[in-house]
Amino acid sequence: MRGPLSFAPFRWLLAARTTAIVGNAVAPIALAFAVLDLTGSAADLGLVVAARSVANVAMLLFGGVIADRLPRGAVLVGSSLAAAATQGTIAALVLTGTAGIPILVLLGVVNGAVSAVSLPAAAALVPDTVPATALRPANALLRLGLNGGSIVGASVGAVVVAAVGPGWGLAIDAAAFAVAALLFARLRLPERADAASSGETASVWSDLRVGWREFASRRWIWIVVLQFAVLNAAFVGATTVLGPLVADETFGRAGWGLVIAAQTAGLALGALVALRWRPRRALGIGVAGMASVGLPVTMLALQPTLAVLVVAFAVGGLAIELFAIAWDQSLQTHVPRETLSRVYSYDMVGSFVAVPLGEVLVGPLAHAVGTPPVLLGCAAVIVLASIAASCSRSVWRVRTT
Repeated sequence: MRGPLSFAPFRWLLAARTTAIVGNAVAPIALAFAVLDLTGSAADLGLVVAARSVANVAMLLFGGVIADRLPRGAVLVGSSLAAAATQGTIAALVLTGTAGIPILVLLGVVNGAVSAVSLPAAAALVPDTVPATALRPANALLRLGLNGGSIVGASVGAVVVAAVGPGWGLAIDAAAFAVAALLFARLRLPERADAASSGETASVWSDLRVGWREFASRRWIWIVVLQFAVLNAAFVGATTVLGPLVADETFGRAGWGLVIAAQTAGLALGALVALRWRPRRALGIGVAGMASVGLPVTMLALQPTLAVLVVAFAVGGLAIELFAIAWDQSLQTHVPRETLSRVYSYDMVGSFVAVPLGEVLVGPLAHAVGTPPVLLGCAAVIVLASIAASCSRSVWRVRTT
């Protein structure tokens, strides 16, 4: 069997997505501390990151339609250039001292909308670059590249933010998106794949209805999406908003970058495991394993020391990656190619819809009752959601090769 790297389209896809993530891994760290430098408020930080999430969720369904109708390579070039522009603007505002919460919220909305267009296109493009027999190793290699890039980005970002300030970290992100756009432009797909739906005359709403039927007709898909609607709200709220706050009060900003890098190292290890370990019921194993993601959140509450958090976040990263690779392979194997972007968009909407709520609520709750109780509550939500989803027989019936 020819490996994924023997196919040129896959190599360009891998290079482009890895380049983007190197810069993008810096952005959450840089943005978090840029906001904390401005106001010192966890509530303000929650508002800024929630604005991006709301826009992302609101646009995801239309992003899936766009990705199924237009050449996906062109969609990725355009969205990368737009992301470079928005992140570059935020960097300039922070560096010149003219940034404020309202303008950061507005630019976050734009950036979230741009991301909503690119995410379904990038996920659905993988089967167009390799044959079906190479899907699992292709997804594992993509995830390995993304995770390796995230390790580098988070580590460099922590150093840059601590040494010269968050504005330069955001500038790195903008530059990475610009380079990614050049790499996506080199992507050449077969005419059948690249012209996916160019001849369709159906309305956008008709496209959305077709995508919904494909999504809703598979019980295992919407059960897992419900799991992640709850899980993501708790995990992202805990780590994106309260994590930097705990770091500022304990082991420092550079240490938080190392913690995020440790999680990404766990993701990379998961990708390496997935290259060799190919269980037929990978999805069920991945869904059940997500309960372990409650561990790093628990340790943030009970033992916020650098050594403990590095280990806990690495374990959580391993579990996330084993699930993510199984999930991508399951969707790419069992959903028709012509509707895959739309199914991915419904998946992403459902999985991310409650994230803004988690981001907005955890800050005020932490001010009201304290950070540790809120973190422990988030950990409990993660564990219970994973147990509930893993009890579904439909999830365990999904098989992969």
